[in-house]
Amino acid sequence: MTVPPPAAPVADPPRRGFMRTLGVDTAYAIAGFPIAIAAFVLVITGFSVGLGTLVIWVGLPILAGTLYVARGFAQLERMRIAQVLNHAMIPGIYKKARPGAGTWRRLLTPFADVQSWLDLTHAILRFPFAILSFVVTVTWWTVALAGLTNPLWLWAIPRDNPDNVTLPELLGLGDAYRTELVFYLGVGVFFAITLPFILRLVTLMESGLAHGMLNSVARLRAQVDELTEVSTTARAQKAAAVSAEATALRRLERDIHDGPQQRLVRLAVDLGRAQQQLDTDPDAARRTMAEALDQTREALDELRALGRGIAPPILTDRGLTAAVTALAGRCTVPVALAVPDLPRLDPATEQTAYFVIAESLTNVAKHSHANGCRVVLTVVGDQMEITVTDDGVGGAHPAKGSGLAGLVDRVHSAGGELSVVSPTGGPTTIYAVVPCLPNGVSES
Repeated sequence: MTVPPPAAPVADPPRRGFMRTLGVDTAYAIAGFPIAIAAFVLVITGFSVGLGTLVIWVGLPILAGTLYVARGFAQLERMRIAQVLNHAMIPGIYKKARPGAGTWRRLLTPFADVQSWLDLTHAILRFPFAILSFVVTVTWWTVALAGLTNPLWLWAIPRDNPDNVTLPELLGLGDAYRTELVFYLGVGVFFAITLPFILRLVTLMESGLAHGMLNSVARLRAQVDELTEVSTTARAQKAAAVSAEATALRRLERDIHDGPQQRLVRLAVDLGRAQQQLDTDPDAARRTMAEALDQTREALDELRALGRGIAPPILTDRGLTAAVTALAGRCTVPVALAVPDLPRLDPATEQTAYFVIAESLTNVAKHSHANGCRVVLTVVGDQMEITVTDDGVGGAHPAKGSGLAGLVDRVHSAGGELSVVSPTGGPTTIYAVVPCLPNGVSES
């Protein structure tokens, strides 16, 4: 089982060419004019009738219907401006009635929605901009086409010139004809050159107004949701870090109490007994001192093991690959390693990955009854993926303890995710994804 990556944001369309942009701007301006007329007439009429009949309550459903009509035109405009601005369409976000709300509550919901009133306002304010875009677009296209084809018009339309004159002959008929030809052709060239820029200007004015009024609330709410998600994630990671630290401290306290502390207590008892035996039974005193010396060595070994659990020297000195290799060598269950030769990473990244593998191998040795296990560590982009699989009896779960709950908190506090798949009868797979930071880089 893998932890799914976060959903990728909707990508904007690829950049389009010059002629396609010109076609989109032209279609937007031409089609926008009749749409603007329809939206303006329906919204003004509905709003006026609704206000006029508000005193007899008939106006409420009329006003609500007008808001819904404005919403429909706004949704259409969002689709159109997405083409002009060449970005993914931003859907409108509207206030919804609570589940189980009555008819009147549902009817009045649009009146308390800011975006609904922005839609209505946009249907009114866009009308002059649509007229301007339509007039400028038609004018520039007409003059550009008429000017560039002026030689054909001079030749085709009957004038006070000899009959059946060809175009080359027309160009030599006189200064008046040549001046008229050059003037109109120059005007056509000027309008043709400036056509894309003028159309882009007027369509950006109209679509910019629509984008600001129709997408501003949605963008603001999306930013608020994103900040809320970041804040929630940060709080969850902080809580996980505190939980992981508390779990580690409790475990360290238990290990010290059950191991070195008990040996030091016995050491004190043995030394006291040896002191009493020195005068009466020197041989017994020597045997007791030898046992005390053994207890001292065992206590030191246990303290070193606990120290490796807190900050293993091999991890600090030689890096993650060497530390994982050493872990596999100490495990009582045969371990197959698939670990690349990694460069030095951020200490937090290395420690998190090390403890995931160390705790997993400890559980394999203590609880799984496995004949073998496999550790796979890969780096994909800015993430490190760790997979530990054994062929044991299964049944592992973080809720059952075995250190897995603390391991989940530790990985979560580092900004990663950990999953455990362990059906009864096996096999057991522990999969973790940890942010992979280069050495000297820490997450803020």
